[in-house]
Amino acid sequence: MRTKTVRVLLVEDDDGDALLVEALLEEVSAPFVLARARTLAESERLLGDAECVLLDLGLPDSTGLNALHRLLSKPNAPAILVLTGRDDEREGITAVAAGAEDYLVKGQVDGELLLRGVRYAVERRRSEDAQRQLREAKLLAAERARLERGLLPPPLLQNSDVDLEVRYQPGGQRMLLGGDFYDAVGMPDGTVHAIIGDVCGHGPDEAALGVCLRIAWRALVLSGAPPEKVLQTLDQVLVAERHGDGIFTTACMVTVAPDRRSARYFLAGHPEPLLMVGDRIVDLPQSKIGVPLGVLPDYAWTGVDVPLPSGWSLACYTDGLIEGRVPDDIDRLGVERLCDILHRHLRNGPNWMDSVIAEVTELNGGALDDDVAILLLKDGK
Repeated sequence: MRTKTVRVLLVEDDDGDALLVEALLEEVSAPFVLARARTLAESERLLGDAECVLLDLGLPDSTGLNALHRLLSKPNAPAILVLTGRDDEREGITAVAAGAEDYLVKGQVDGELLLRGVRYAVERRRSEDAQRQLREAKLLAAERARLERGLLPPPLLQNSDVDLEVRYQPGGQRMLLGGDFYDAVGMPDGTVHAIIGDVCGHGPDEAALGVCLRIAWRALVLSGAPPEKVLQTLDQVLVAERHGDGIFTTACMVTVAPDRRSARYFLAGHPEPLLMVGDRIVDLPQSKIGVPLGVLPDYAWTGVDVPLPSGWSLACYTDGLIEGRVPDDIDRLGVERLCDILHRHLRNGPNWMDSVIAEVTELNGGALDDDVAILLLKDGK
């Protein structure tokens, strides 16, 4: 089995000591590519190519452990072995406590010891890096899970005759959580309220803002606030909580009447919902798409009343579902083509969400750039 070559940087100002190190490594045919720096400043320029540093602490431009601290502070610092004189062994122990992998005493090192020292130092650093990355991944996963629970909560629809199905797919190759959110609440009189929203941008700040807006919406609905007032208050919450003046949020809010024969929806810069009966997509009344939240202060959103035929279902979705690419076309997928896809899948039955998302993703040529959230309300009578 071929031994992997290790890139080693020797930081040593004394030519005699440097020559001795090179001779020791040649003696054992060490599979190292050796570079040399005579000063700390020079070593900083060469550090990016090194997997291990043999560091003499007595450099012309550094004293004590200053060189060690400087090199360890660099991003992705390699393993560092400290070289000390016979009278400086205590300094070597201190260097290990400060972050060096080990120390070697000049004059007490042969080629085999130097070879093993470098190999062990490199492997220890790789192991430490792997453990750190694993810890960071676990922390990121835990944080994402907490945010996802806030963005995508269980609905409050106990004992309701309105059925609810939801889907969520984070966008991007790294599948990071974004700012899409949804919620649904059933009231004592039978009214069902639902919302789906999309904070512009993608990342933990946007996700945290989405959580804030979703919780505020649920609290306002449960308090009995009228829908018009709910959107105006959410606008105030967004302006107060956002991390930049240009941050806005689109939203679609739906209220289904207790008799399930009508609904009213409000659009804040958001795509219209899709009303379906069987395998048909029913045209909705022409409506004004209001401005997104966080754009115009004191804006008044108006609702659109929609009659609901027997066996209705109403799909609210975020724009990630319509902004994917289409082969041989510079335009995005768009609502019209989404409806064509949806119509075909509705013929195969009511469970269309996964297959539609899969087809949209396939047309895009891979993972969609933006998050996709779908909230589907259905007549359960």
